[in-house]
Amino acid sequence: MFNQFICFAAVGTVGTLFHYTVLISLVRFLELRPVIGSAAGFAVGALVNYTLNYYITFRSTRSHRAAMPKFYLVALVGLGINTAVMYALNEWLMFHYLVAQIITTGAVLLSNFIGNKLWTFKEVAHVTD
Repeated sequence: MFNQFICFAAVGTVGTLFHYTVLISLVRFLELRPVIGSAAGFAVGALVNYTLNYYITFRSTRSHRAAMPKFYLVALVGLGINTAVMYALNEWLMFHYLVAQIITTGAVLLSNFIGNKLWTFKEVAHVTD
């Protein structure tokens, strides 16, 4: 399980690069509020993460029809955690938005791994006669 977590974190790094690229672009170039940019970046990162985790981290044999809705439900919970922590750190505690996002990313990493390991990509035992 430790190796799988490391793989999940590595794959998550790719998704996180997409997340941060969208976040920084929306804040700097479109002058959107950091919380909005973070939420948009999270959504893009989730698309990347689903694909990479399905094929690489969990090597899932589940159909996309079964796995994808669960993945996005876990991602929505992660988005809620992301947005709440980002809001608290950036808006209330006045952390720089990138520092706040780094802290937020750590919290979401752990919750998403647990949700995806135990629910989204959990292999179903086949009963034989």
